[in-house]
Amino acid sequence: MPRVKRGNKRVQRRKKILGLAKGYRLTKSKLHRSAKESVDRALQFSYRDRRTKKREFRSLFIIRLGAAARSNNISYSRFINGLRKANISLDRRVLAEIAIKDPETFSRLAESAKAALAVA
Repeated sequence: MPRVKRGNKRVQRRKKILGLAKGYRLTKSKLHRSAKESVDRALQFSYRDRRTKKREFRSLFIIRLGAAARSNNISYSRFINGLRKANISLDRRVLAEIAIKDPETFSRLAESAKAALAVA
């Protein structure tokens, strides 16, 4: 079996790991083995937390919408149900932004949701 001399590939691979570990403290940014462990762990966290972030933001939007809906004398669930029945298809992120930045428009949305619930 022929001998494999890795040459550049090995150096490039190690350099990539150490580049990703830049900013870590002590040996985690200097030594390849501990840098590789730290980088692998960090990449696992980042993969997991990209999904967790979506969950947390949806929860935040729902909390904001619930507070804004209650200030317009309607519960969150009735507000969302009323919007569906009124054929207003805005996602929770946009609705939460409207609730914060433009309360008048949000109160009009709440009124249309109430009206759609009254009709149905």
